[in-house]
Order: sequence, then structure tokens, then C-alpha cells
Amino acid sequence: MKAVIVRFFGGPEVLEVAEVPVPEPGPGQVRIRVAASAVNPVDVQTRSGALTAGGLLPEREVIGIGWDVAGTVDALGPEVAGFRRGDAVIGLSDRLALPLKTQAEYVVLDADAVAAVPAGTDLVAAATLPLGGLTAAQALDTAAPKPGDTLLVTGAAGAVGGYTVQLAALAGVRVVAVAGAGDEELVRDLGAEFFVPRTADLPAAVRDLVPGGVHTAVDAASVGMPALDAVRGGGSLVSVLGNAPTPLRGIRVGNVWVRADGPRLAALAAAGLRPRIADVLPLDMVAEAHRRLAAGGPRGRLVLVP
Repeated sequence: MKAVIVRFFGGPEVLEVAEVPVPEPGPGQVRIRVAASAVNPVDVQTRSGALTAGGLLPEREVIGIGWDVAGTVDALGPEVAGFRRGDAVIGLSDRLALPLKTQAEYVVLDADAVAAVPAGTDLVAAATLPLGGLTAAQALDTAAPKPGDTLLVTGAAGAVGGYTVQLAALAGVRVVAVAGAGDEELVRDLGAEFFVPRTADLPAAVRDLVPGGVHTAVDAASVGMPALDAVRGGGSLVSVLGNAPTPLRGIRVGNVWVRADGPRLAALAAAGLRPRIADVLPLDMVAEAHRRLAAGGPRGRLVLVP
């Protein structure tokens, strides 16, 4: 079968679509015939060596690429209940140092990292949900806004930010969205009540809209201190990229490190969230997908299909 791997770090040219053996599921695992896999910034960071330089990914001979997957169950390992061959599913591969991940024709995941979706689901669209949706949901768990609270979301037009806006709005939270000026209509359509252009003086602009500042923030764009300054004393801020600012004014500060969660993923799949797809490319064009993502500008996810 074909799978995207890297044997050494560098630009998109180091991505290899290699012929590798079809993996076999072990106890508690399922094998998925891949229909689609989204390309995420973490894939670019893996390929470039940035994660290894940061101490998050040990060097190894072969590293697989890809976190999101949508497809159909192809085989079941021992001790797996709740899935049958042919089930349409989505899942998340949340471990970094694996020789085979989701940008492949087949992938093996732990069954508890997988969620069934209704028959007839658009699997290309569903492939954009696992990483972005779970990161957003887990960030909101940590930030803990209550219905009626105000929530600042930076990077609100991005994948994680967009899902955060949608989930917060569904929970009755009033969202202040930060994004490019051209994305105001989009983020309001996703559920934001307020909008701040990312070029604005963030603390001042937020306090003009919400006197005293917001109750909490999800910093999906790594804004840092300006986002913290927009939060009222005693509130909370959660950083998506692992670089939360120093806690000041009694603000509770944390990072979210996404984890696979099949039951939560099933709930997200049933929530009616709106996926956003920038383009669909064949697996063999993975290097082009990395070039486009690294260049910036795609609205929605680039998705690879085997």
C-alpha cells in the first residue's frame, strides 16, 4: 500500500509516498481503509523537523505523517467491540513517533480513538473534524466558559478557531472572534456575536465591546499577552499551540494538548458542525499540499485522498 513518510527532515521535497506493508490490527485496534486525511500544520512541523528540534518528536528512521482520518473499518483486532467491517468511521492518530500514520491507504488505530459516523456521511468533509474539533472541544473544557459568558477566540477563521466558535455558540457562550478583516462575515456565520480585526489593538478593541474584558479566551493564533490583556481579572486563557503567556491578574492560564477520544469525537460528529474544505488532492500530491499550507491563505483544510 501507499503511505506518506519522511526519512529525513526538510522541505516538502522530503515527503515520500512509499510502498509499505498493510498494517495488521492488534488487540483493541481497528484497521481503517482510508477515504480521506486532512493536512494540518502539525504535519508541516513534523516534516520540517521543528517538532524534533523542540524535543517533542525523537529522531527515528521512518516517521509517518497525518493525524486526521475518515474511512471504513477494514479489519478488527481481538477484543474490539462496537465496530463491524464496513462501518464508516473517523479517527485521530495522536502519537507523533509512529512509522505509519493516517496519510496512507490503510491505518491502524486504537478502537477508542475511532468514532462511527452515519452511513452516507461525506467522508472527505468528515476528515477535517478529528484534530480541529477535538482540539477546540478540549480547549473549551479547559477554559470552562459558562452559558452567557464572553469568550475571546483568536484565529477564529482557522480550523481550530472556527470549530471553537461553533461549539461555544452552541453552548450559549457569547463569542468575540478575532480574524482578518475579510473573514468577518464567515466568523459571524459560524456563531460569533462580536468581531475584532486581527490588526486592531486587541485589549482596547475587546474592552470597547465588552467592558472589563472577556471572561475567558481560547488563543488559537498564539497571540499571547495581548489576548491575556483582553481577559478580565480572575478569568482564564487557554493556548492551543503550547505557549501560554505568564498568568497575571489571577487569570488561570493553560495549554491544551489534544488527545484522541472516540466517544467525544462521535458527539462532535453528531453536533452538525460545519466543515470547511479548501481543496481535495490525491495522496501523491502531498508535497503540493504542504507547499500551499506553508504559504498560508487556504480557507479550510486541504484534504488528501488515496
